[in-house]
Amino acid sequence: MRRGRGLWWAWFGGAAGAHSKEAGSSFLGKMAAPLMLILILAVTIRAALYRSNLADLIAERVEVVSPLTAWKRVVEGLALLDLGVSPYSGDVFHETPLIIYLFHFVVDYAEITFMLADVLTAVALYKAVKEYNKQVFRKQKFALEADRYPLDCLELIRTPKEMYYIPLKVATFYLLNPFTILSCVAKSTCALNNAVIALFFLATIKGNVLLSAIFLALATYQSIYPLSLCAPALLYFMQRQYIPVNYRRASFWWFLAQYAFIYLGSLFIIVGLSFFLLGSWDYLQSVYGFILSVPDLTPNIGLFWYFFAEMFEHFRLFFLFVFQINVFFYTLPLSIKLKDHPVFLMFMQLAVISIFKSYPTVGDVALYLAFIPVWSHLHRFLRNIFLVACVLLACSALFPVLWHLWIYAGSANSNFYYAITLLFNVAQILLVSDYFHAFLRREHHLSYGLYLKRKDGSEATLVLK
Repeated sequence: MRRGRGLWWAWFGGAAGAHSKEAGSSFLGKMAAPLMLILILAVTIRAALYRSNLADLIAERVEVVSPLTAWKRVVEGLALLDLGVSPYSGDVFHETPLIIYLFHFVVDYAEITFMLADVLTAVALYKAVKEYNKQVFRKQKFALEADRYPLDCLELIRTPKEMYYIPLKVATFYLLNPFTILSCVAKSTCALNNAVIALFFLATIKGNVLLSAIFLALATYQSIYPLSLCAPALLYFMQRQYIPVNYRRASFWWFLAQYAFIYLGSLFIIVGLSFFLLGSWDYLQSVYGFILSVPDLTPNIGLFWYFFAEMFEHFRLFFLFVFQINVFFYTLPLSIKLKDHPVFLMFMQLAVISIFKSYPTVGDVALYLAFIPVWSHLHRFLRNIFLVACVLLACSALFPVLWHLWIYAGSANSNFYYAITLLFNVAQILLVSDYFHAFLRREHHLSYGLYLKRKDGSEATLVLK
């Protein structure tokens, strides 16, 4: 058995060595050039759509923009600011003060700003996934040298060849995703939120605690929900620094206190800067109160709007609490189950946020879908991927159709639109659950073997509960 494993490692290590030398000598020619072509293509598509008649139509789509992220609301806020009136004095603008002051200076270059945000997100994801793949490869190498894998599951080991182009695929999945393109062309501020989260992901994977906490604070400042990403970040840093996740260890609490101090300090500075720019605390209610209380029931791709439109007023507060806690409720059990796999936990949390936040858009969905190539090695264990993909595509095509039938033709009603919204979110839940199951199944096989046998020698069936 060891001899067979040694032969495997001789091939695997040799391939890795040859591949790393080749990659080191010709990286610019083999990876930078394709990435640059993808970036040029993505920017060209966006620039063409900005100059087309479709730009105004896309900017009005409720699937693409929300009351929080709509560009027309930012323009109204800027108009109020120019008149010397607080942009939060009415019920129109609900973005953060830093966003409105950013566009106060670059409003004439708004299109370029949003294209740069997408490019920055893609490059950050590219670099982060490239670094993550290096870490995965090193862990596999140590596990093989330590003889930890059963012989019959060596076919599950990821090879350098299959991992080499994953960062490029991730960047492509983000930049050329129709959801991302629509979000950029509509000038949805979701693109800026995605850029901040991508920078947080990059800083975390690189092991930079300071920048990770700062970008997480900025992401939380923008929309509250990224607070749940704190758990995978902490688990990742503890794993990287060999700090045991043990409540009885002083090192655990010391690192937790360090990260919390940087995070809360950064958040305090950002909030204080917002007060300094605005001169009042009005934005707290207009931004965070708006996100949590969900007063605007404009239809979107989320679960809140229809439910609370039909809700009796005296039940509203209770169900608001139930709906809002969903984003954070799954953090603890997922963190316990995936404590040794914080990057996959981060992917799960991003998906949970995009599904259960109060005002989601397709831009939120695009961010976690960009991570799909990272888990390409799980495809053999996925059960419903074809069905789920078909449902997501069908729902995406039916959104504008049912909206037209409801709002313009008058031959449908809100039930039709919410039905397709509900189906879209169910498909997302099935997609994430399928990847979660596939991930756990692969990890089980890596520990106990690919072909399980009963005590009597017959073939066993793996059932994950």
